[in-house]
Amino acid sequence: MKFLYFDCFSGVSGDMTIASLVDAGGDSNHLENELKKLGMEDEYELKWDKVVKNGITSTKFDVVLLNKEKEQGHHHHHHHDDDHDHNHSHSHHHHHDHEHNHSHDHHHDDHSHSHDHSHGHSHRSYKDIVKLIESAGFEESVQETALKIFKKIGEAEGRIHGMPLEEVHFHEVGAVDSIIDIVGTAILIHQMGIEKVKSAPVPVGGGKIRIDHGVYPVPAPATLEILKGVPIAESELKSELTTPTGAAIIAVLAEEFGGMPNIKVDKIGYGSGTKTFANHPNVLRTIIGVSL
Repeated sequence: MKFLYFDCFSGVSGDMTIASLVDAGGDSNHLENELKKLGMEDEYELKWDKVVKNGITSTKFDVVLLNKEKEQGHHHHHHHDDDHDHNHSHSHHHHHDHEHNHSHDHHHDDHSHSHDHSHGHSHRSYKDIVKLIESAGFEESVQETALKIFKKIGEAEGRIHGMPLEEVHFHEVGAVDSIIDIVGTAILIHQMGIEKVKSAPVPVGGGKIRIDHGVYPVPAPATLEILKGVPIAESELKSELTTPTGAAIIAVLAEEFGGMPNIKVDKIGYGSGTKTFANHPNVLRTIIGVSL
């Protein structure tokens, strides 16, 4: 059985997940071609880099929003560079930053730029996103996985804001990069033939972050809600390590949590987050092998 283990010692965001899967042998060309089925390719470009994090060569993945670039003259739309310490993978992502991943709707205090993602797409509703995915013509397994991950985030946002799932509008989760992170993860997991997923306990980080509704402790409310039932791990880092998007990916895909599984290791992938920490490589390590 083809087994995948998320060794998320530095947390997880959507962009880190995609980067680590491609680093472990996922097909980035297949990913790009499948994503075109969403009909959104005029809104973004995918950017791949190799970066070194505390001595570890890893893959960095960014979704560059085309209209954002026109507005601001740069494309970092999110992901801000390494020195920011946030990783947003947000669901709304920014994914990116991925390293962080904030899927939240939040932006960090330390950001010099708020990502406001107000580019006309950042308020897609849950219903709009479901329709977008269902009408794309993906294989059934890809569609089912992507919809489960979005539903996990939508239900968490609905509980926090006191509204039914159908009325949830994703501030950032609806942003283009979150859609790419979630659908892209589903595409790669199925393309790679993964049959079972296990994850280490998920570190969420510490400190405070600014979200749309004010300053909150890490983990952000949506992230914590999504991680109900998932073992979380202590971390001394004062940073948001796990974004809502990353949390939802792990919560939906992982069937069990704990230490390294009994597998014969075949591939190892490292996906970089946006932040850089002094003594801690900000990467997601994905280990793929055959169960013994």
